[in-house]
Amino acid sequence: MQFSNGQKAAAGVILLVIAVVVAMVSWSGDRDDLAKELEQEPQITVYFNDTGAKRTMGLEEYLQGVVAGEMFPDWPIEAYAAQAIFARSFTMAFIAEGGLQDKYGADISTNIEEAQAYNPDAITPEIRQAVEMTRGEVLTYEDRYVKGWFHAYSGGKTTTAKEGLNYQEAEPPYIASVDLGENQYAPEDVTNWEAEYTLAELTNLLAAAGINVGEIQDLKITERGPTDRITQLEIVGTNGTETMHGAEFRIAVDSTKMRSTLVTDWQVNDGVLTIGGTGYGHGVGLSQWDAFKMAKEGKSPQEIATSFFKDVEIKKLYD
Repeated sequence: MQFSNGQKAAAGVILLVIAVVVAMVSWSGDRDDLAKELEQEPQITVYFNDTGAKRTMGLEEYLQGVVAGEMFPDWPIEAYAAQAIFARSFTMAFIAEGGLQDKYGADISTNIEEAQAYNPDAITPEIRQAVEMTRGEVLTYEDRYVKGWFHAYSGGKTTTAKEGLNYQEAEPPYIASVDLGENQYAPEDVTNWEAEYTLAELTNLLAAAGINVGEIQDLKITERGPTDRITQLEIVGTNGTETMHGAEFRIAVDSTKMRSTLVTDWQVNDGVLTIGGTGYGHGVGLSQWDAFKMAKEGKSPQEIATSFFKDVEIKKLYD
């Protein structure tokens, strides 16, 4: 079939529209993640992993415990408030995806590996004030909830979800790698850390994570991402070789010990793996120590919160 130039142009426009729609669906899916204005504060059901109990509470009450669990005492109130915006965004996006209804019959849990840290015993008047001053505020992209990922320290540069988290869906369009530079406030244990593992220890840890190569003999970094974080490792054992994303490896070997995948030193000698690196956490989204720095520089919570992604807006969902 022959097409006129006009028909070709029309077809091109149609294909372009389809491509845009596909791209939007690829990051937002068919979830109810539109950030709609609400008549009142949401009530959410929280599952307490330590007791197995469930309790319904206001979102703002829950967020006080999250900020207290995720940040240190005596931080600038603007940093707490920026964290509250991210935690509120994370929570609303998490619930929009179904939360933990299938697992616990709850919206969210207190397990940091499933959602966010939660420590109501550490709530201070400053944290209450920080949550209240951002009440109802979430990060949005094209009127949809932003996944409010956050971590302790970027190591100077944040990363994408695929590089830092091994995110399996399409990269959200608001994700950005942000160059944050040096941070004089970040402590030594997050700017320069070191960890050691015996190969026998790694054999057991990785076997528990499904990597069964026999006794591990060597581990090699085979790929790094744009921000130099490890994206692929080769694990050599007596029964074969397997590859693993750096983010998955870090979780398997204790993410509080191997503090990030932004590794500057990696050596296997005499049956011991020695790792040196900088940063703490996956490196995606808000960097808490960099939020601390921005607060010290006089930035508002909203300025801090919007610094870590691109083309995002803050929307107030309820009064």
